[in-house]
Amino acid sequence: MALRLTEIFYSLQGEASRAGLPTVFVRLTGCPLRCTWCDTTYSFTGGEPATIESVLADVAQYPARQVCVTGGEPLAQKECLPLLKALCDAGYDVSLETSGALDIAAVDPRVARIMDLKAPDSGESAKNLWRNLDALNGRDEIKIVIASRSDYEWAREVLRARQIERLCPVLLSPAGGLIEPSSLADWILEDGLDVRFQLQLHKLLWGNMKGK
Repeated sequence: MALRLTEIFYSLQGEASRAGLPTVFVRLTGCPLRCTWCDTTYSFTGGEPATIESVLADVAQYPARQVCVTGGEPLAQKECLPLLKALCDAGYDVSLETSGALDIAAVDPRVARIMDLKAPDSGESAKNLWRNLDALNGRDEIKIVIASRSDYEWAREVLRARQIERLCPVLLSPAGGLIEPSSLADWILEDGLDVRFQLQLHKLLWGNMKGK
């Protein structure tokens, strides 16, 4: 079975603990979610067929040892799991960006899973697969995009009730154009949350440009 591939590109990682590292991005096509603030809607449809071997060959053209498999929702494709394994076997430091709506338990344990929890303003919070929290470890990270004060309060209560910062690092990120980043930073400081505030580095450098 072939993968459906939107793009492979070389850039700086813009998010999570690997922010700033030169990275090859493998963006798979398709996503079962429709978050209101999504910035990669072009990856929902289309794409081109690709094999794991062809992806590995394309990735090898770049000097980076960091590879990020993203989407869309990459786990929506069955071939994503063997792709992740093949990238790890090839010696890459592999991360996976996933929505948190699909089961992550079968992902190769060498992969760092950057998993979203969807806050209410995303329109998709009902699809959070809470049992995924049981599969997380210290290599993984949780990201919550915050689009409003009510989103922030939801995230704060989830953190307090489930103590997910004990599972892995937690990242709070302002939704672009919907909330002032400084407001989110102030709320985090006021409440003393044990989280990392993040801005998307690639957007600060290049804007919301495809392939960056």
